[in-house]
Amino acid sequence: MKNCLLVEDVLEAAEWLAQAVRASFPGVEVCPVASLAEARAWLAAHPAPDLALIDLGLPDGNGVDLIAELNLRSPDTVCVVASIYDDDQHVFPALRAGAQGYLLKDQGQDAIAELLKGIIGGRPPLSPAVARKMLSHFRVEPALSMPVLTERETEVLRLIAKGLTTVEVARLLGISANTVPSYVKEIYRKLNVCSRAEAAVTARNMGLV
Repeated sequence: MKNCLLVEDVLEAAEWLAQAVRASFPGVEVCPVASLAEARAWLAAHPAPDLALIDLGLPDGNGVDLIAELNLRSPDTVCVVASIYDDDQHVFPALRAGAQGYLLKDQGQDAIAELLKGIIGGRPPLSPAVARKMLSHFRVEPALSMPVLTERETEVLRLIAKGLTTVEVARLLGISANTVPSYVKEIYRKLNVCSRAEAAVTARNMGLV
């Protein structure tokens, strides 16, 4: 573990988390940024980090979008959430976007450091409360199948996952630009995602891109 991108807008929390990362991986370079815009600018100017420790509630958006983007451009980066939230509305969108761990900030620094160390041994860094929530979720909803998209929805998903605009999708498929948002809305509903980045990750997992 050579470097870590730390995305956290609260200075005290950033310093505290940086200490936990350094305790886990001696010699690691921690690169703190305080917003999505700063994170994207850093990524544009540097090689992809080995580890990205990401808060979800950022001043200019949701850290889930950054997780999805990193999974598309740098699948080898280990994305881990560091958050105060442990509810379904935060945990599961982050994991669907590609987070490989989810840590709660109310744990002690030593506990977080120990969980991060497990990355080297292939153990996902999950706070106990989050791990219990995941087990409970899959006990209640076993073996959920991939949602069935229509042929047209699949075509639209494939194109938006490649970064095409609404107008470009409409032109390629020979449909009205006004109908594309309706297809996108239905795709988001079926996939249970809320952004293009999440939809793109799901499309990749489905083998569409």
